[in-house]
Amino acid sequence: MKIAVTYDNGNIFQHFGKTEFFKVYEIEDNKVISSEVIGSNGTGHGALAGLLADQDVDVLICGGIGGGAQAALEEAGVEMCAGAQGDADQAVEAYLKGELVSTGANCDHHHEEGHSCGHHEEGHTCGNCGGSCGAGPALTGRNVGKTCRTHYRGTFNDGTQFDSSYDRGEPLEFICGAGQMIRGFDAAVADMEVGQVVDVHLMPEEAYGMPDPNAVFTLEIAQLPGSEDLQAGQRVYLSNQYGQPFPVTVTEKDETTITFDANHEMAGKELNFRIELVEVK
Repeated sequence: MKIAVTYDNGNIFQHFGKTEFFKVYEIEDNKVISSEVIGSNGTGHGALAGLLADQDVDVLICGGIGGGAQAALEEAGVEMCAGAQGDADQAVEAYLKGELVSTGANCDHHHEEGHSCGHHEEGHTCGNCGGSCGAGPALTGRNVGKTCRTHYRGTFNDGTQFDSSYDRGEPLEFICGAGQMIRGFDAAVADMEVGQVVDVHLMPEEAYGMPDPNAVFTLEIAQLPGSEDLQAGQRVYLSNQYGQPFPVTVTEKDETTITFDANHEMAGKELNFRIELVEVK
């Protein structure tokens, strides 16, 4: 069995007809055994439905999708689960558990109600993935579409290091231009030569974007069983209406309410990277 997800920067891309990438998962015994990111190789719902059929895809998980696209998928024999949002890998896991329900439409992005408190985990800083990579014109360069391995060191403007592949002793591997990286990092690597080292300064728009005030929301503690012991500053996961977890930071709490910020913890920050291209496959 194969499941395809409209893919952008690790998340479910919300416009089927405009998706540039799919992440295709091979499923055996109701478990993911492998996955790969592929280009859409065409535009329009007919071409995309045909591509999925050629890839022997059985199920498509996507965000918004029109009636014409739904008809094309039905004709191609591809089952559709629409209205999904959030992390692509987590959506596939939810589908396999029978917890992902197709709405046939776009989900809204207002986190007003229906949340359940998920796994409480310590936050972590990631300087190389996530963010708003999907915006802007398509990348061009010799490495776009190829698997690249890079070493990097990320710092804030005051020189504080927030991440380093050198410290982990293993280069970072990703497909350049596939939306797996923040856009500024992708763009820096797009035309590098193996062995080259570059220094880049990224404004928030090229990294994790500016904070969205609509991503800050307040809930009644009574609505969230398990939230009584949360403290301001704690990084936790909530679940949306589809059962998909998303990270938030507790910003305020009083006796009856608790306020969360779903913005990425790097939102609004300028970032600096020293990038070394180690290998191109």
